[in-house]
Amino acid sequence: MNRTLRGKVAVVGVGETDYYKRGESEDPEFKLALKAIMRACASAGISPKEVDGFASYSNDRSDPSRLAAALGCKELRFSNMQWGGGGGGGSGAIANAAAAVATGLADCVVVFRALAQGQFGRFGQGPQRNTIAGDMAHTVPYGLMSPAQMFAMKVVRFMSDHKVDQSALRAISLASYHHAQNNPRAVMHGRPLDEAKYDASRWIVEPFHLFDCCLENDGAAAMVLVSAERAKDFANPPAYVLGATIGSHFRAGASVHNAPDYATSAFKTLAPRLYEMAGVKPADVDVLQSYENFTGGVLMSIVEHGFCAPDECNEFFTPERLMAPGGGLPTNTSGGNLAECYMHGLGLNIEAVRQIWGQSTNQVDGADVAMVISGPMVTPVSNSIFGSEATL
Repeated sequence: MNRTLRGKVAVVGVGETDYYKRGESEDPEFKLALKAIMRACASAGISPKEVDGFASYSNDRSDPSRLAAALGCKELRFSNMQWGGGGGGGSGAIANAAAAVATGLADCVVVFRALAQGQFGRFGQGPQRNTIAGDMAHTVPYGLMSPAQMFAMKVVRFMSDHKVDQSALRAISLASYHHAQNNPRAVMHGRPLDEAKYDASRWIVEPFHLFDCCLENDGAAAMVLVSAERAKDFANPPAYVLGATIGSHFRAGASVHNAPDYATSAFKTLAPRLYEMAGVKPADVDVLQSYENFTGGVLMSIVEHGFCAPDECNEFFTPERLMAPGGGLPTNTSGGNLAECYMHGLGLNIEAVRQIWGQSTNQVDGADVAMVISGPMVTPVSNSIFGSEATL
């Protein structure tokens, strides 16, 4: 039995709203979702009425039944939410949507994510309440409360274990900001970064400088998925889903920073499954989009996907290697979460598709295989690989 998603589903349209600094969108979250979906459908050359399924993640509040009603969809056949994991669900939502199309649950599924932090609260801030219960009751009283603090602990452990220098994190940030200068959609377009500016920026929490941390934005993004057979009839060339996996390792969800394998991005069990499904190996990946809530997550994710060994990080992570078009592993070629926008990582999947289409603002020549790593250091995480017609 051929139990795989490989080559059975393709992305045929993508869409994004304008991106705003957190709290500055005049539109509510639901309207932002509608705008992105309509633009994705326009990109695909279809009416929104043809959409019959929706998939999102991380407790997205834009209910699919309301979306279907507002868009005039003829029928709603599939609605799905990837639980938990924050940005770790980005590729997971694509896996769920692709599975629905491949198995006939739906014919045309939109993957989307919408955020309006002015409407519902800021993502990157610690809790503001009078009582704290659950896992955070063990950490907040001691000052461990924000995402930056929580993830810094894992990264510090990894960097200490493998003697990784700050320059490795700096290289990731410099590459993202470099790519943003060619991308007019990017929030940091026209605001370049160099080594001196990075080094002089304030600490948020060691080892993260200001420019190691993702942006906080309002907006929405969406992608249209259909069967591989149908995808050949669209204006955009098919960007085939070669593979997508979801999950985490043994006891990854152990509470209070008590997982047995602590200094990990949580991809050690997923990466082999992804490569097996996609039928590729690390050397075949032409371009990488790796989720940066913080640069340390990119560092560990790249290691755990087999691009370099843990003790090779200082030599591997250089700006030149990570920059398009000529780097050995062009990474986050739209600017990523650091410099394009923070749309909970779905923009990374859109950029991977644009690379396959040959439409990136930092196009990698002959990009046939594009990987996305979604949401390191959470649980569950997910990843995906997109391929051109040449990969089938």
